[in-house]
Amino acid sequence: MTASAAEAGCRVIVFARAPEPGKVKTRLIPALSAAGAAELHRRLVRHTLGAATGARIGPVELWCTPDTSDPFFRECQRSLGVSLYAQGGGDLGTRMQRAFESALARSRHAILAGSDIPALSAQYFRDAAQALVQGGDVVIGPAEDGGYVLVGLSRCDPELFRGIPWGGPEVMAETRRRIAALAWCLSELPVLWDVDRPEDLGRLPQEMR
Repeated sequence: MTASAAEAGCRVIVFARAPEPGKVKTRLIPALSAAGAAELHRRLVRHTLGAATGARIGPVELWCTPDTSDPFFRECQRSLGVSLYAQGGGDLGTRMQRAFESALARSRHAILAGSDIPALSAQYFRDAAQALVQGGDVVIGPAEDGGYVLVGLSRCDPELFRGIPWGGPEVMAETRRRIAALAWCLSELPVLWDVDRPEDLGRLPQEMR
């Protein structure tokens, strides 16, 4: 599968915020402290990038906010060989659309993932790429909280991202409606969980605690 995905041209995008204490994983601060939440964020980003590069389905890009200057991003670039891009302004949908338009101008397929999903694996990325290589327009990895952890596209339409209630429980349901309205072929991967609330911490693998 790896060769076919590479031949088809698949690009992997990981979205991440700079690990500045007090500005990342703020809902976890009561349990971890600001510094602890920032350190967990770093571990989760490294985990996601490791899964993305380990999948070997194409170039991996780390799309950063507020910009690419944080030393942590530079360290990821050096140690993992990922390319750095700035997400730019706008809401999450605007930034995702910008990243997809950039990636799809250079590759036939693109996959975008968040950076707070402990169960995300190289195989999960490979399964997403396979769905696109086999002719799918869009592949999505749903999240337990009603959002999604990953989305892959063979084509991009602003309607997929415009006016979505990001962070709420209706993201996945609304996205399914948009995809149906576009008459696109959708594949869904197994549901995963992300780390948002203190009660999620007990589910973390030991090496991430």
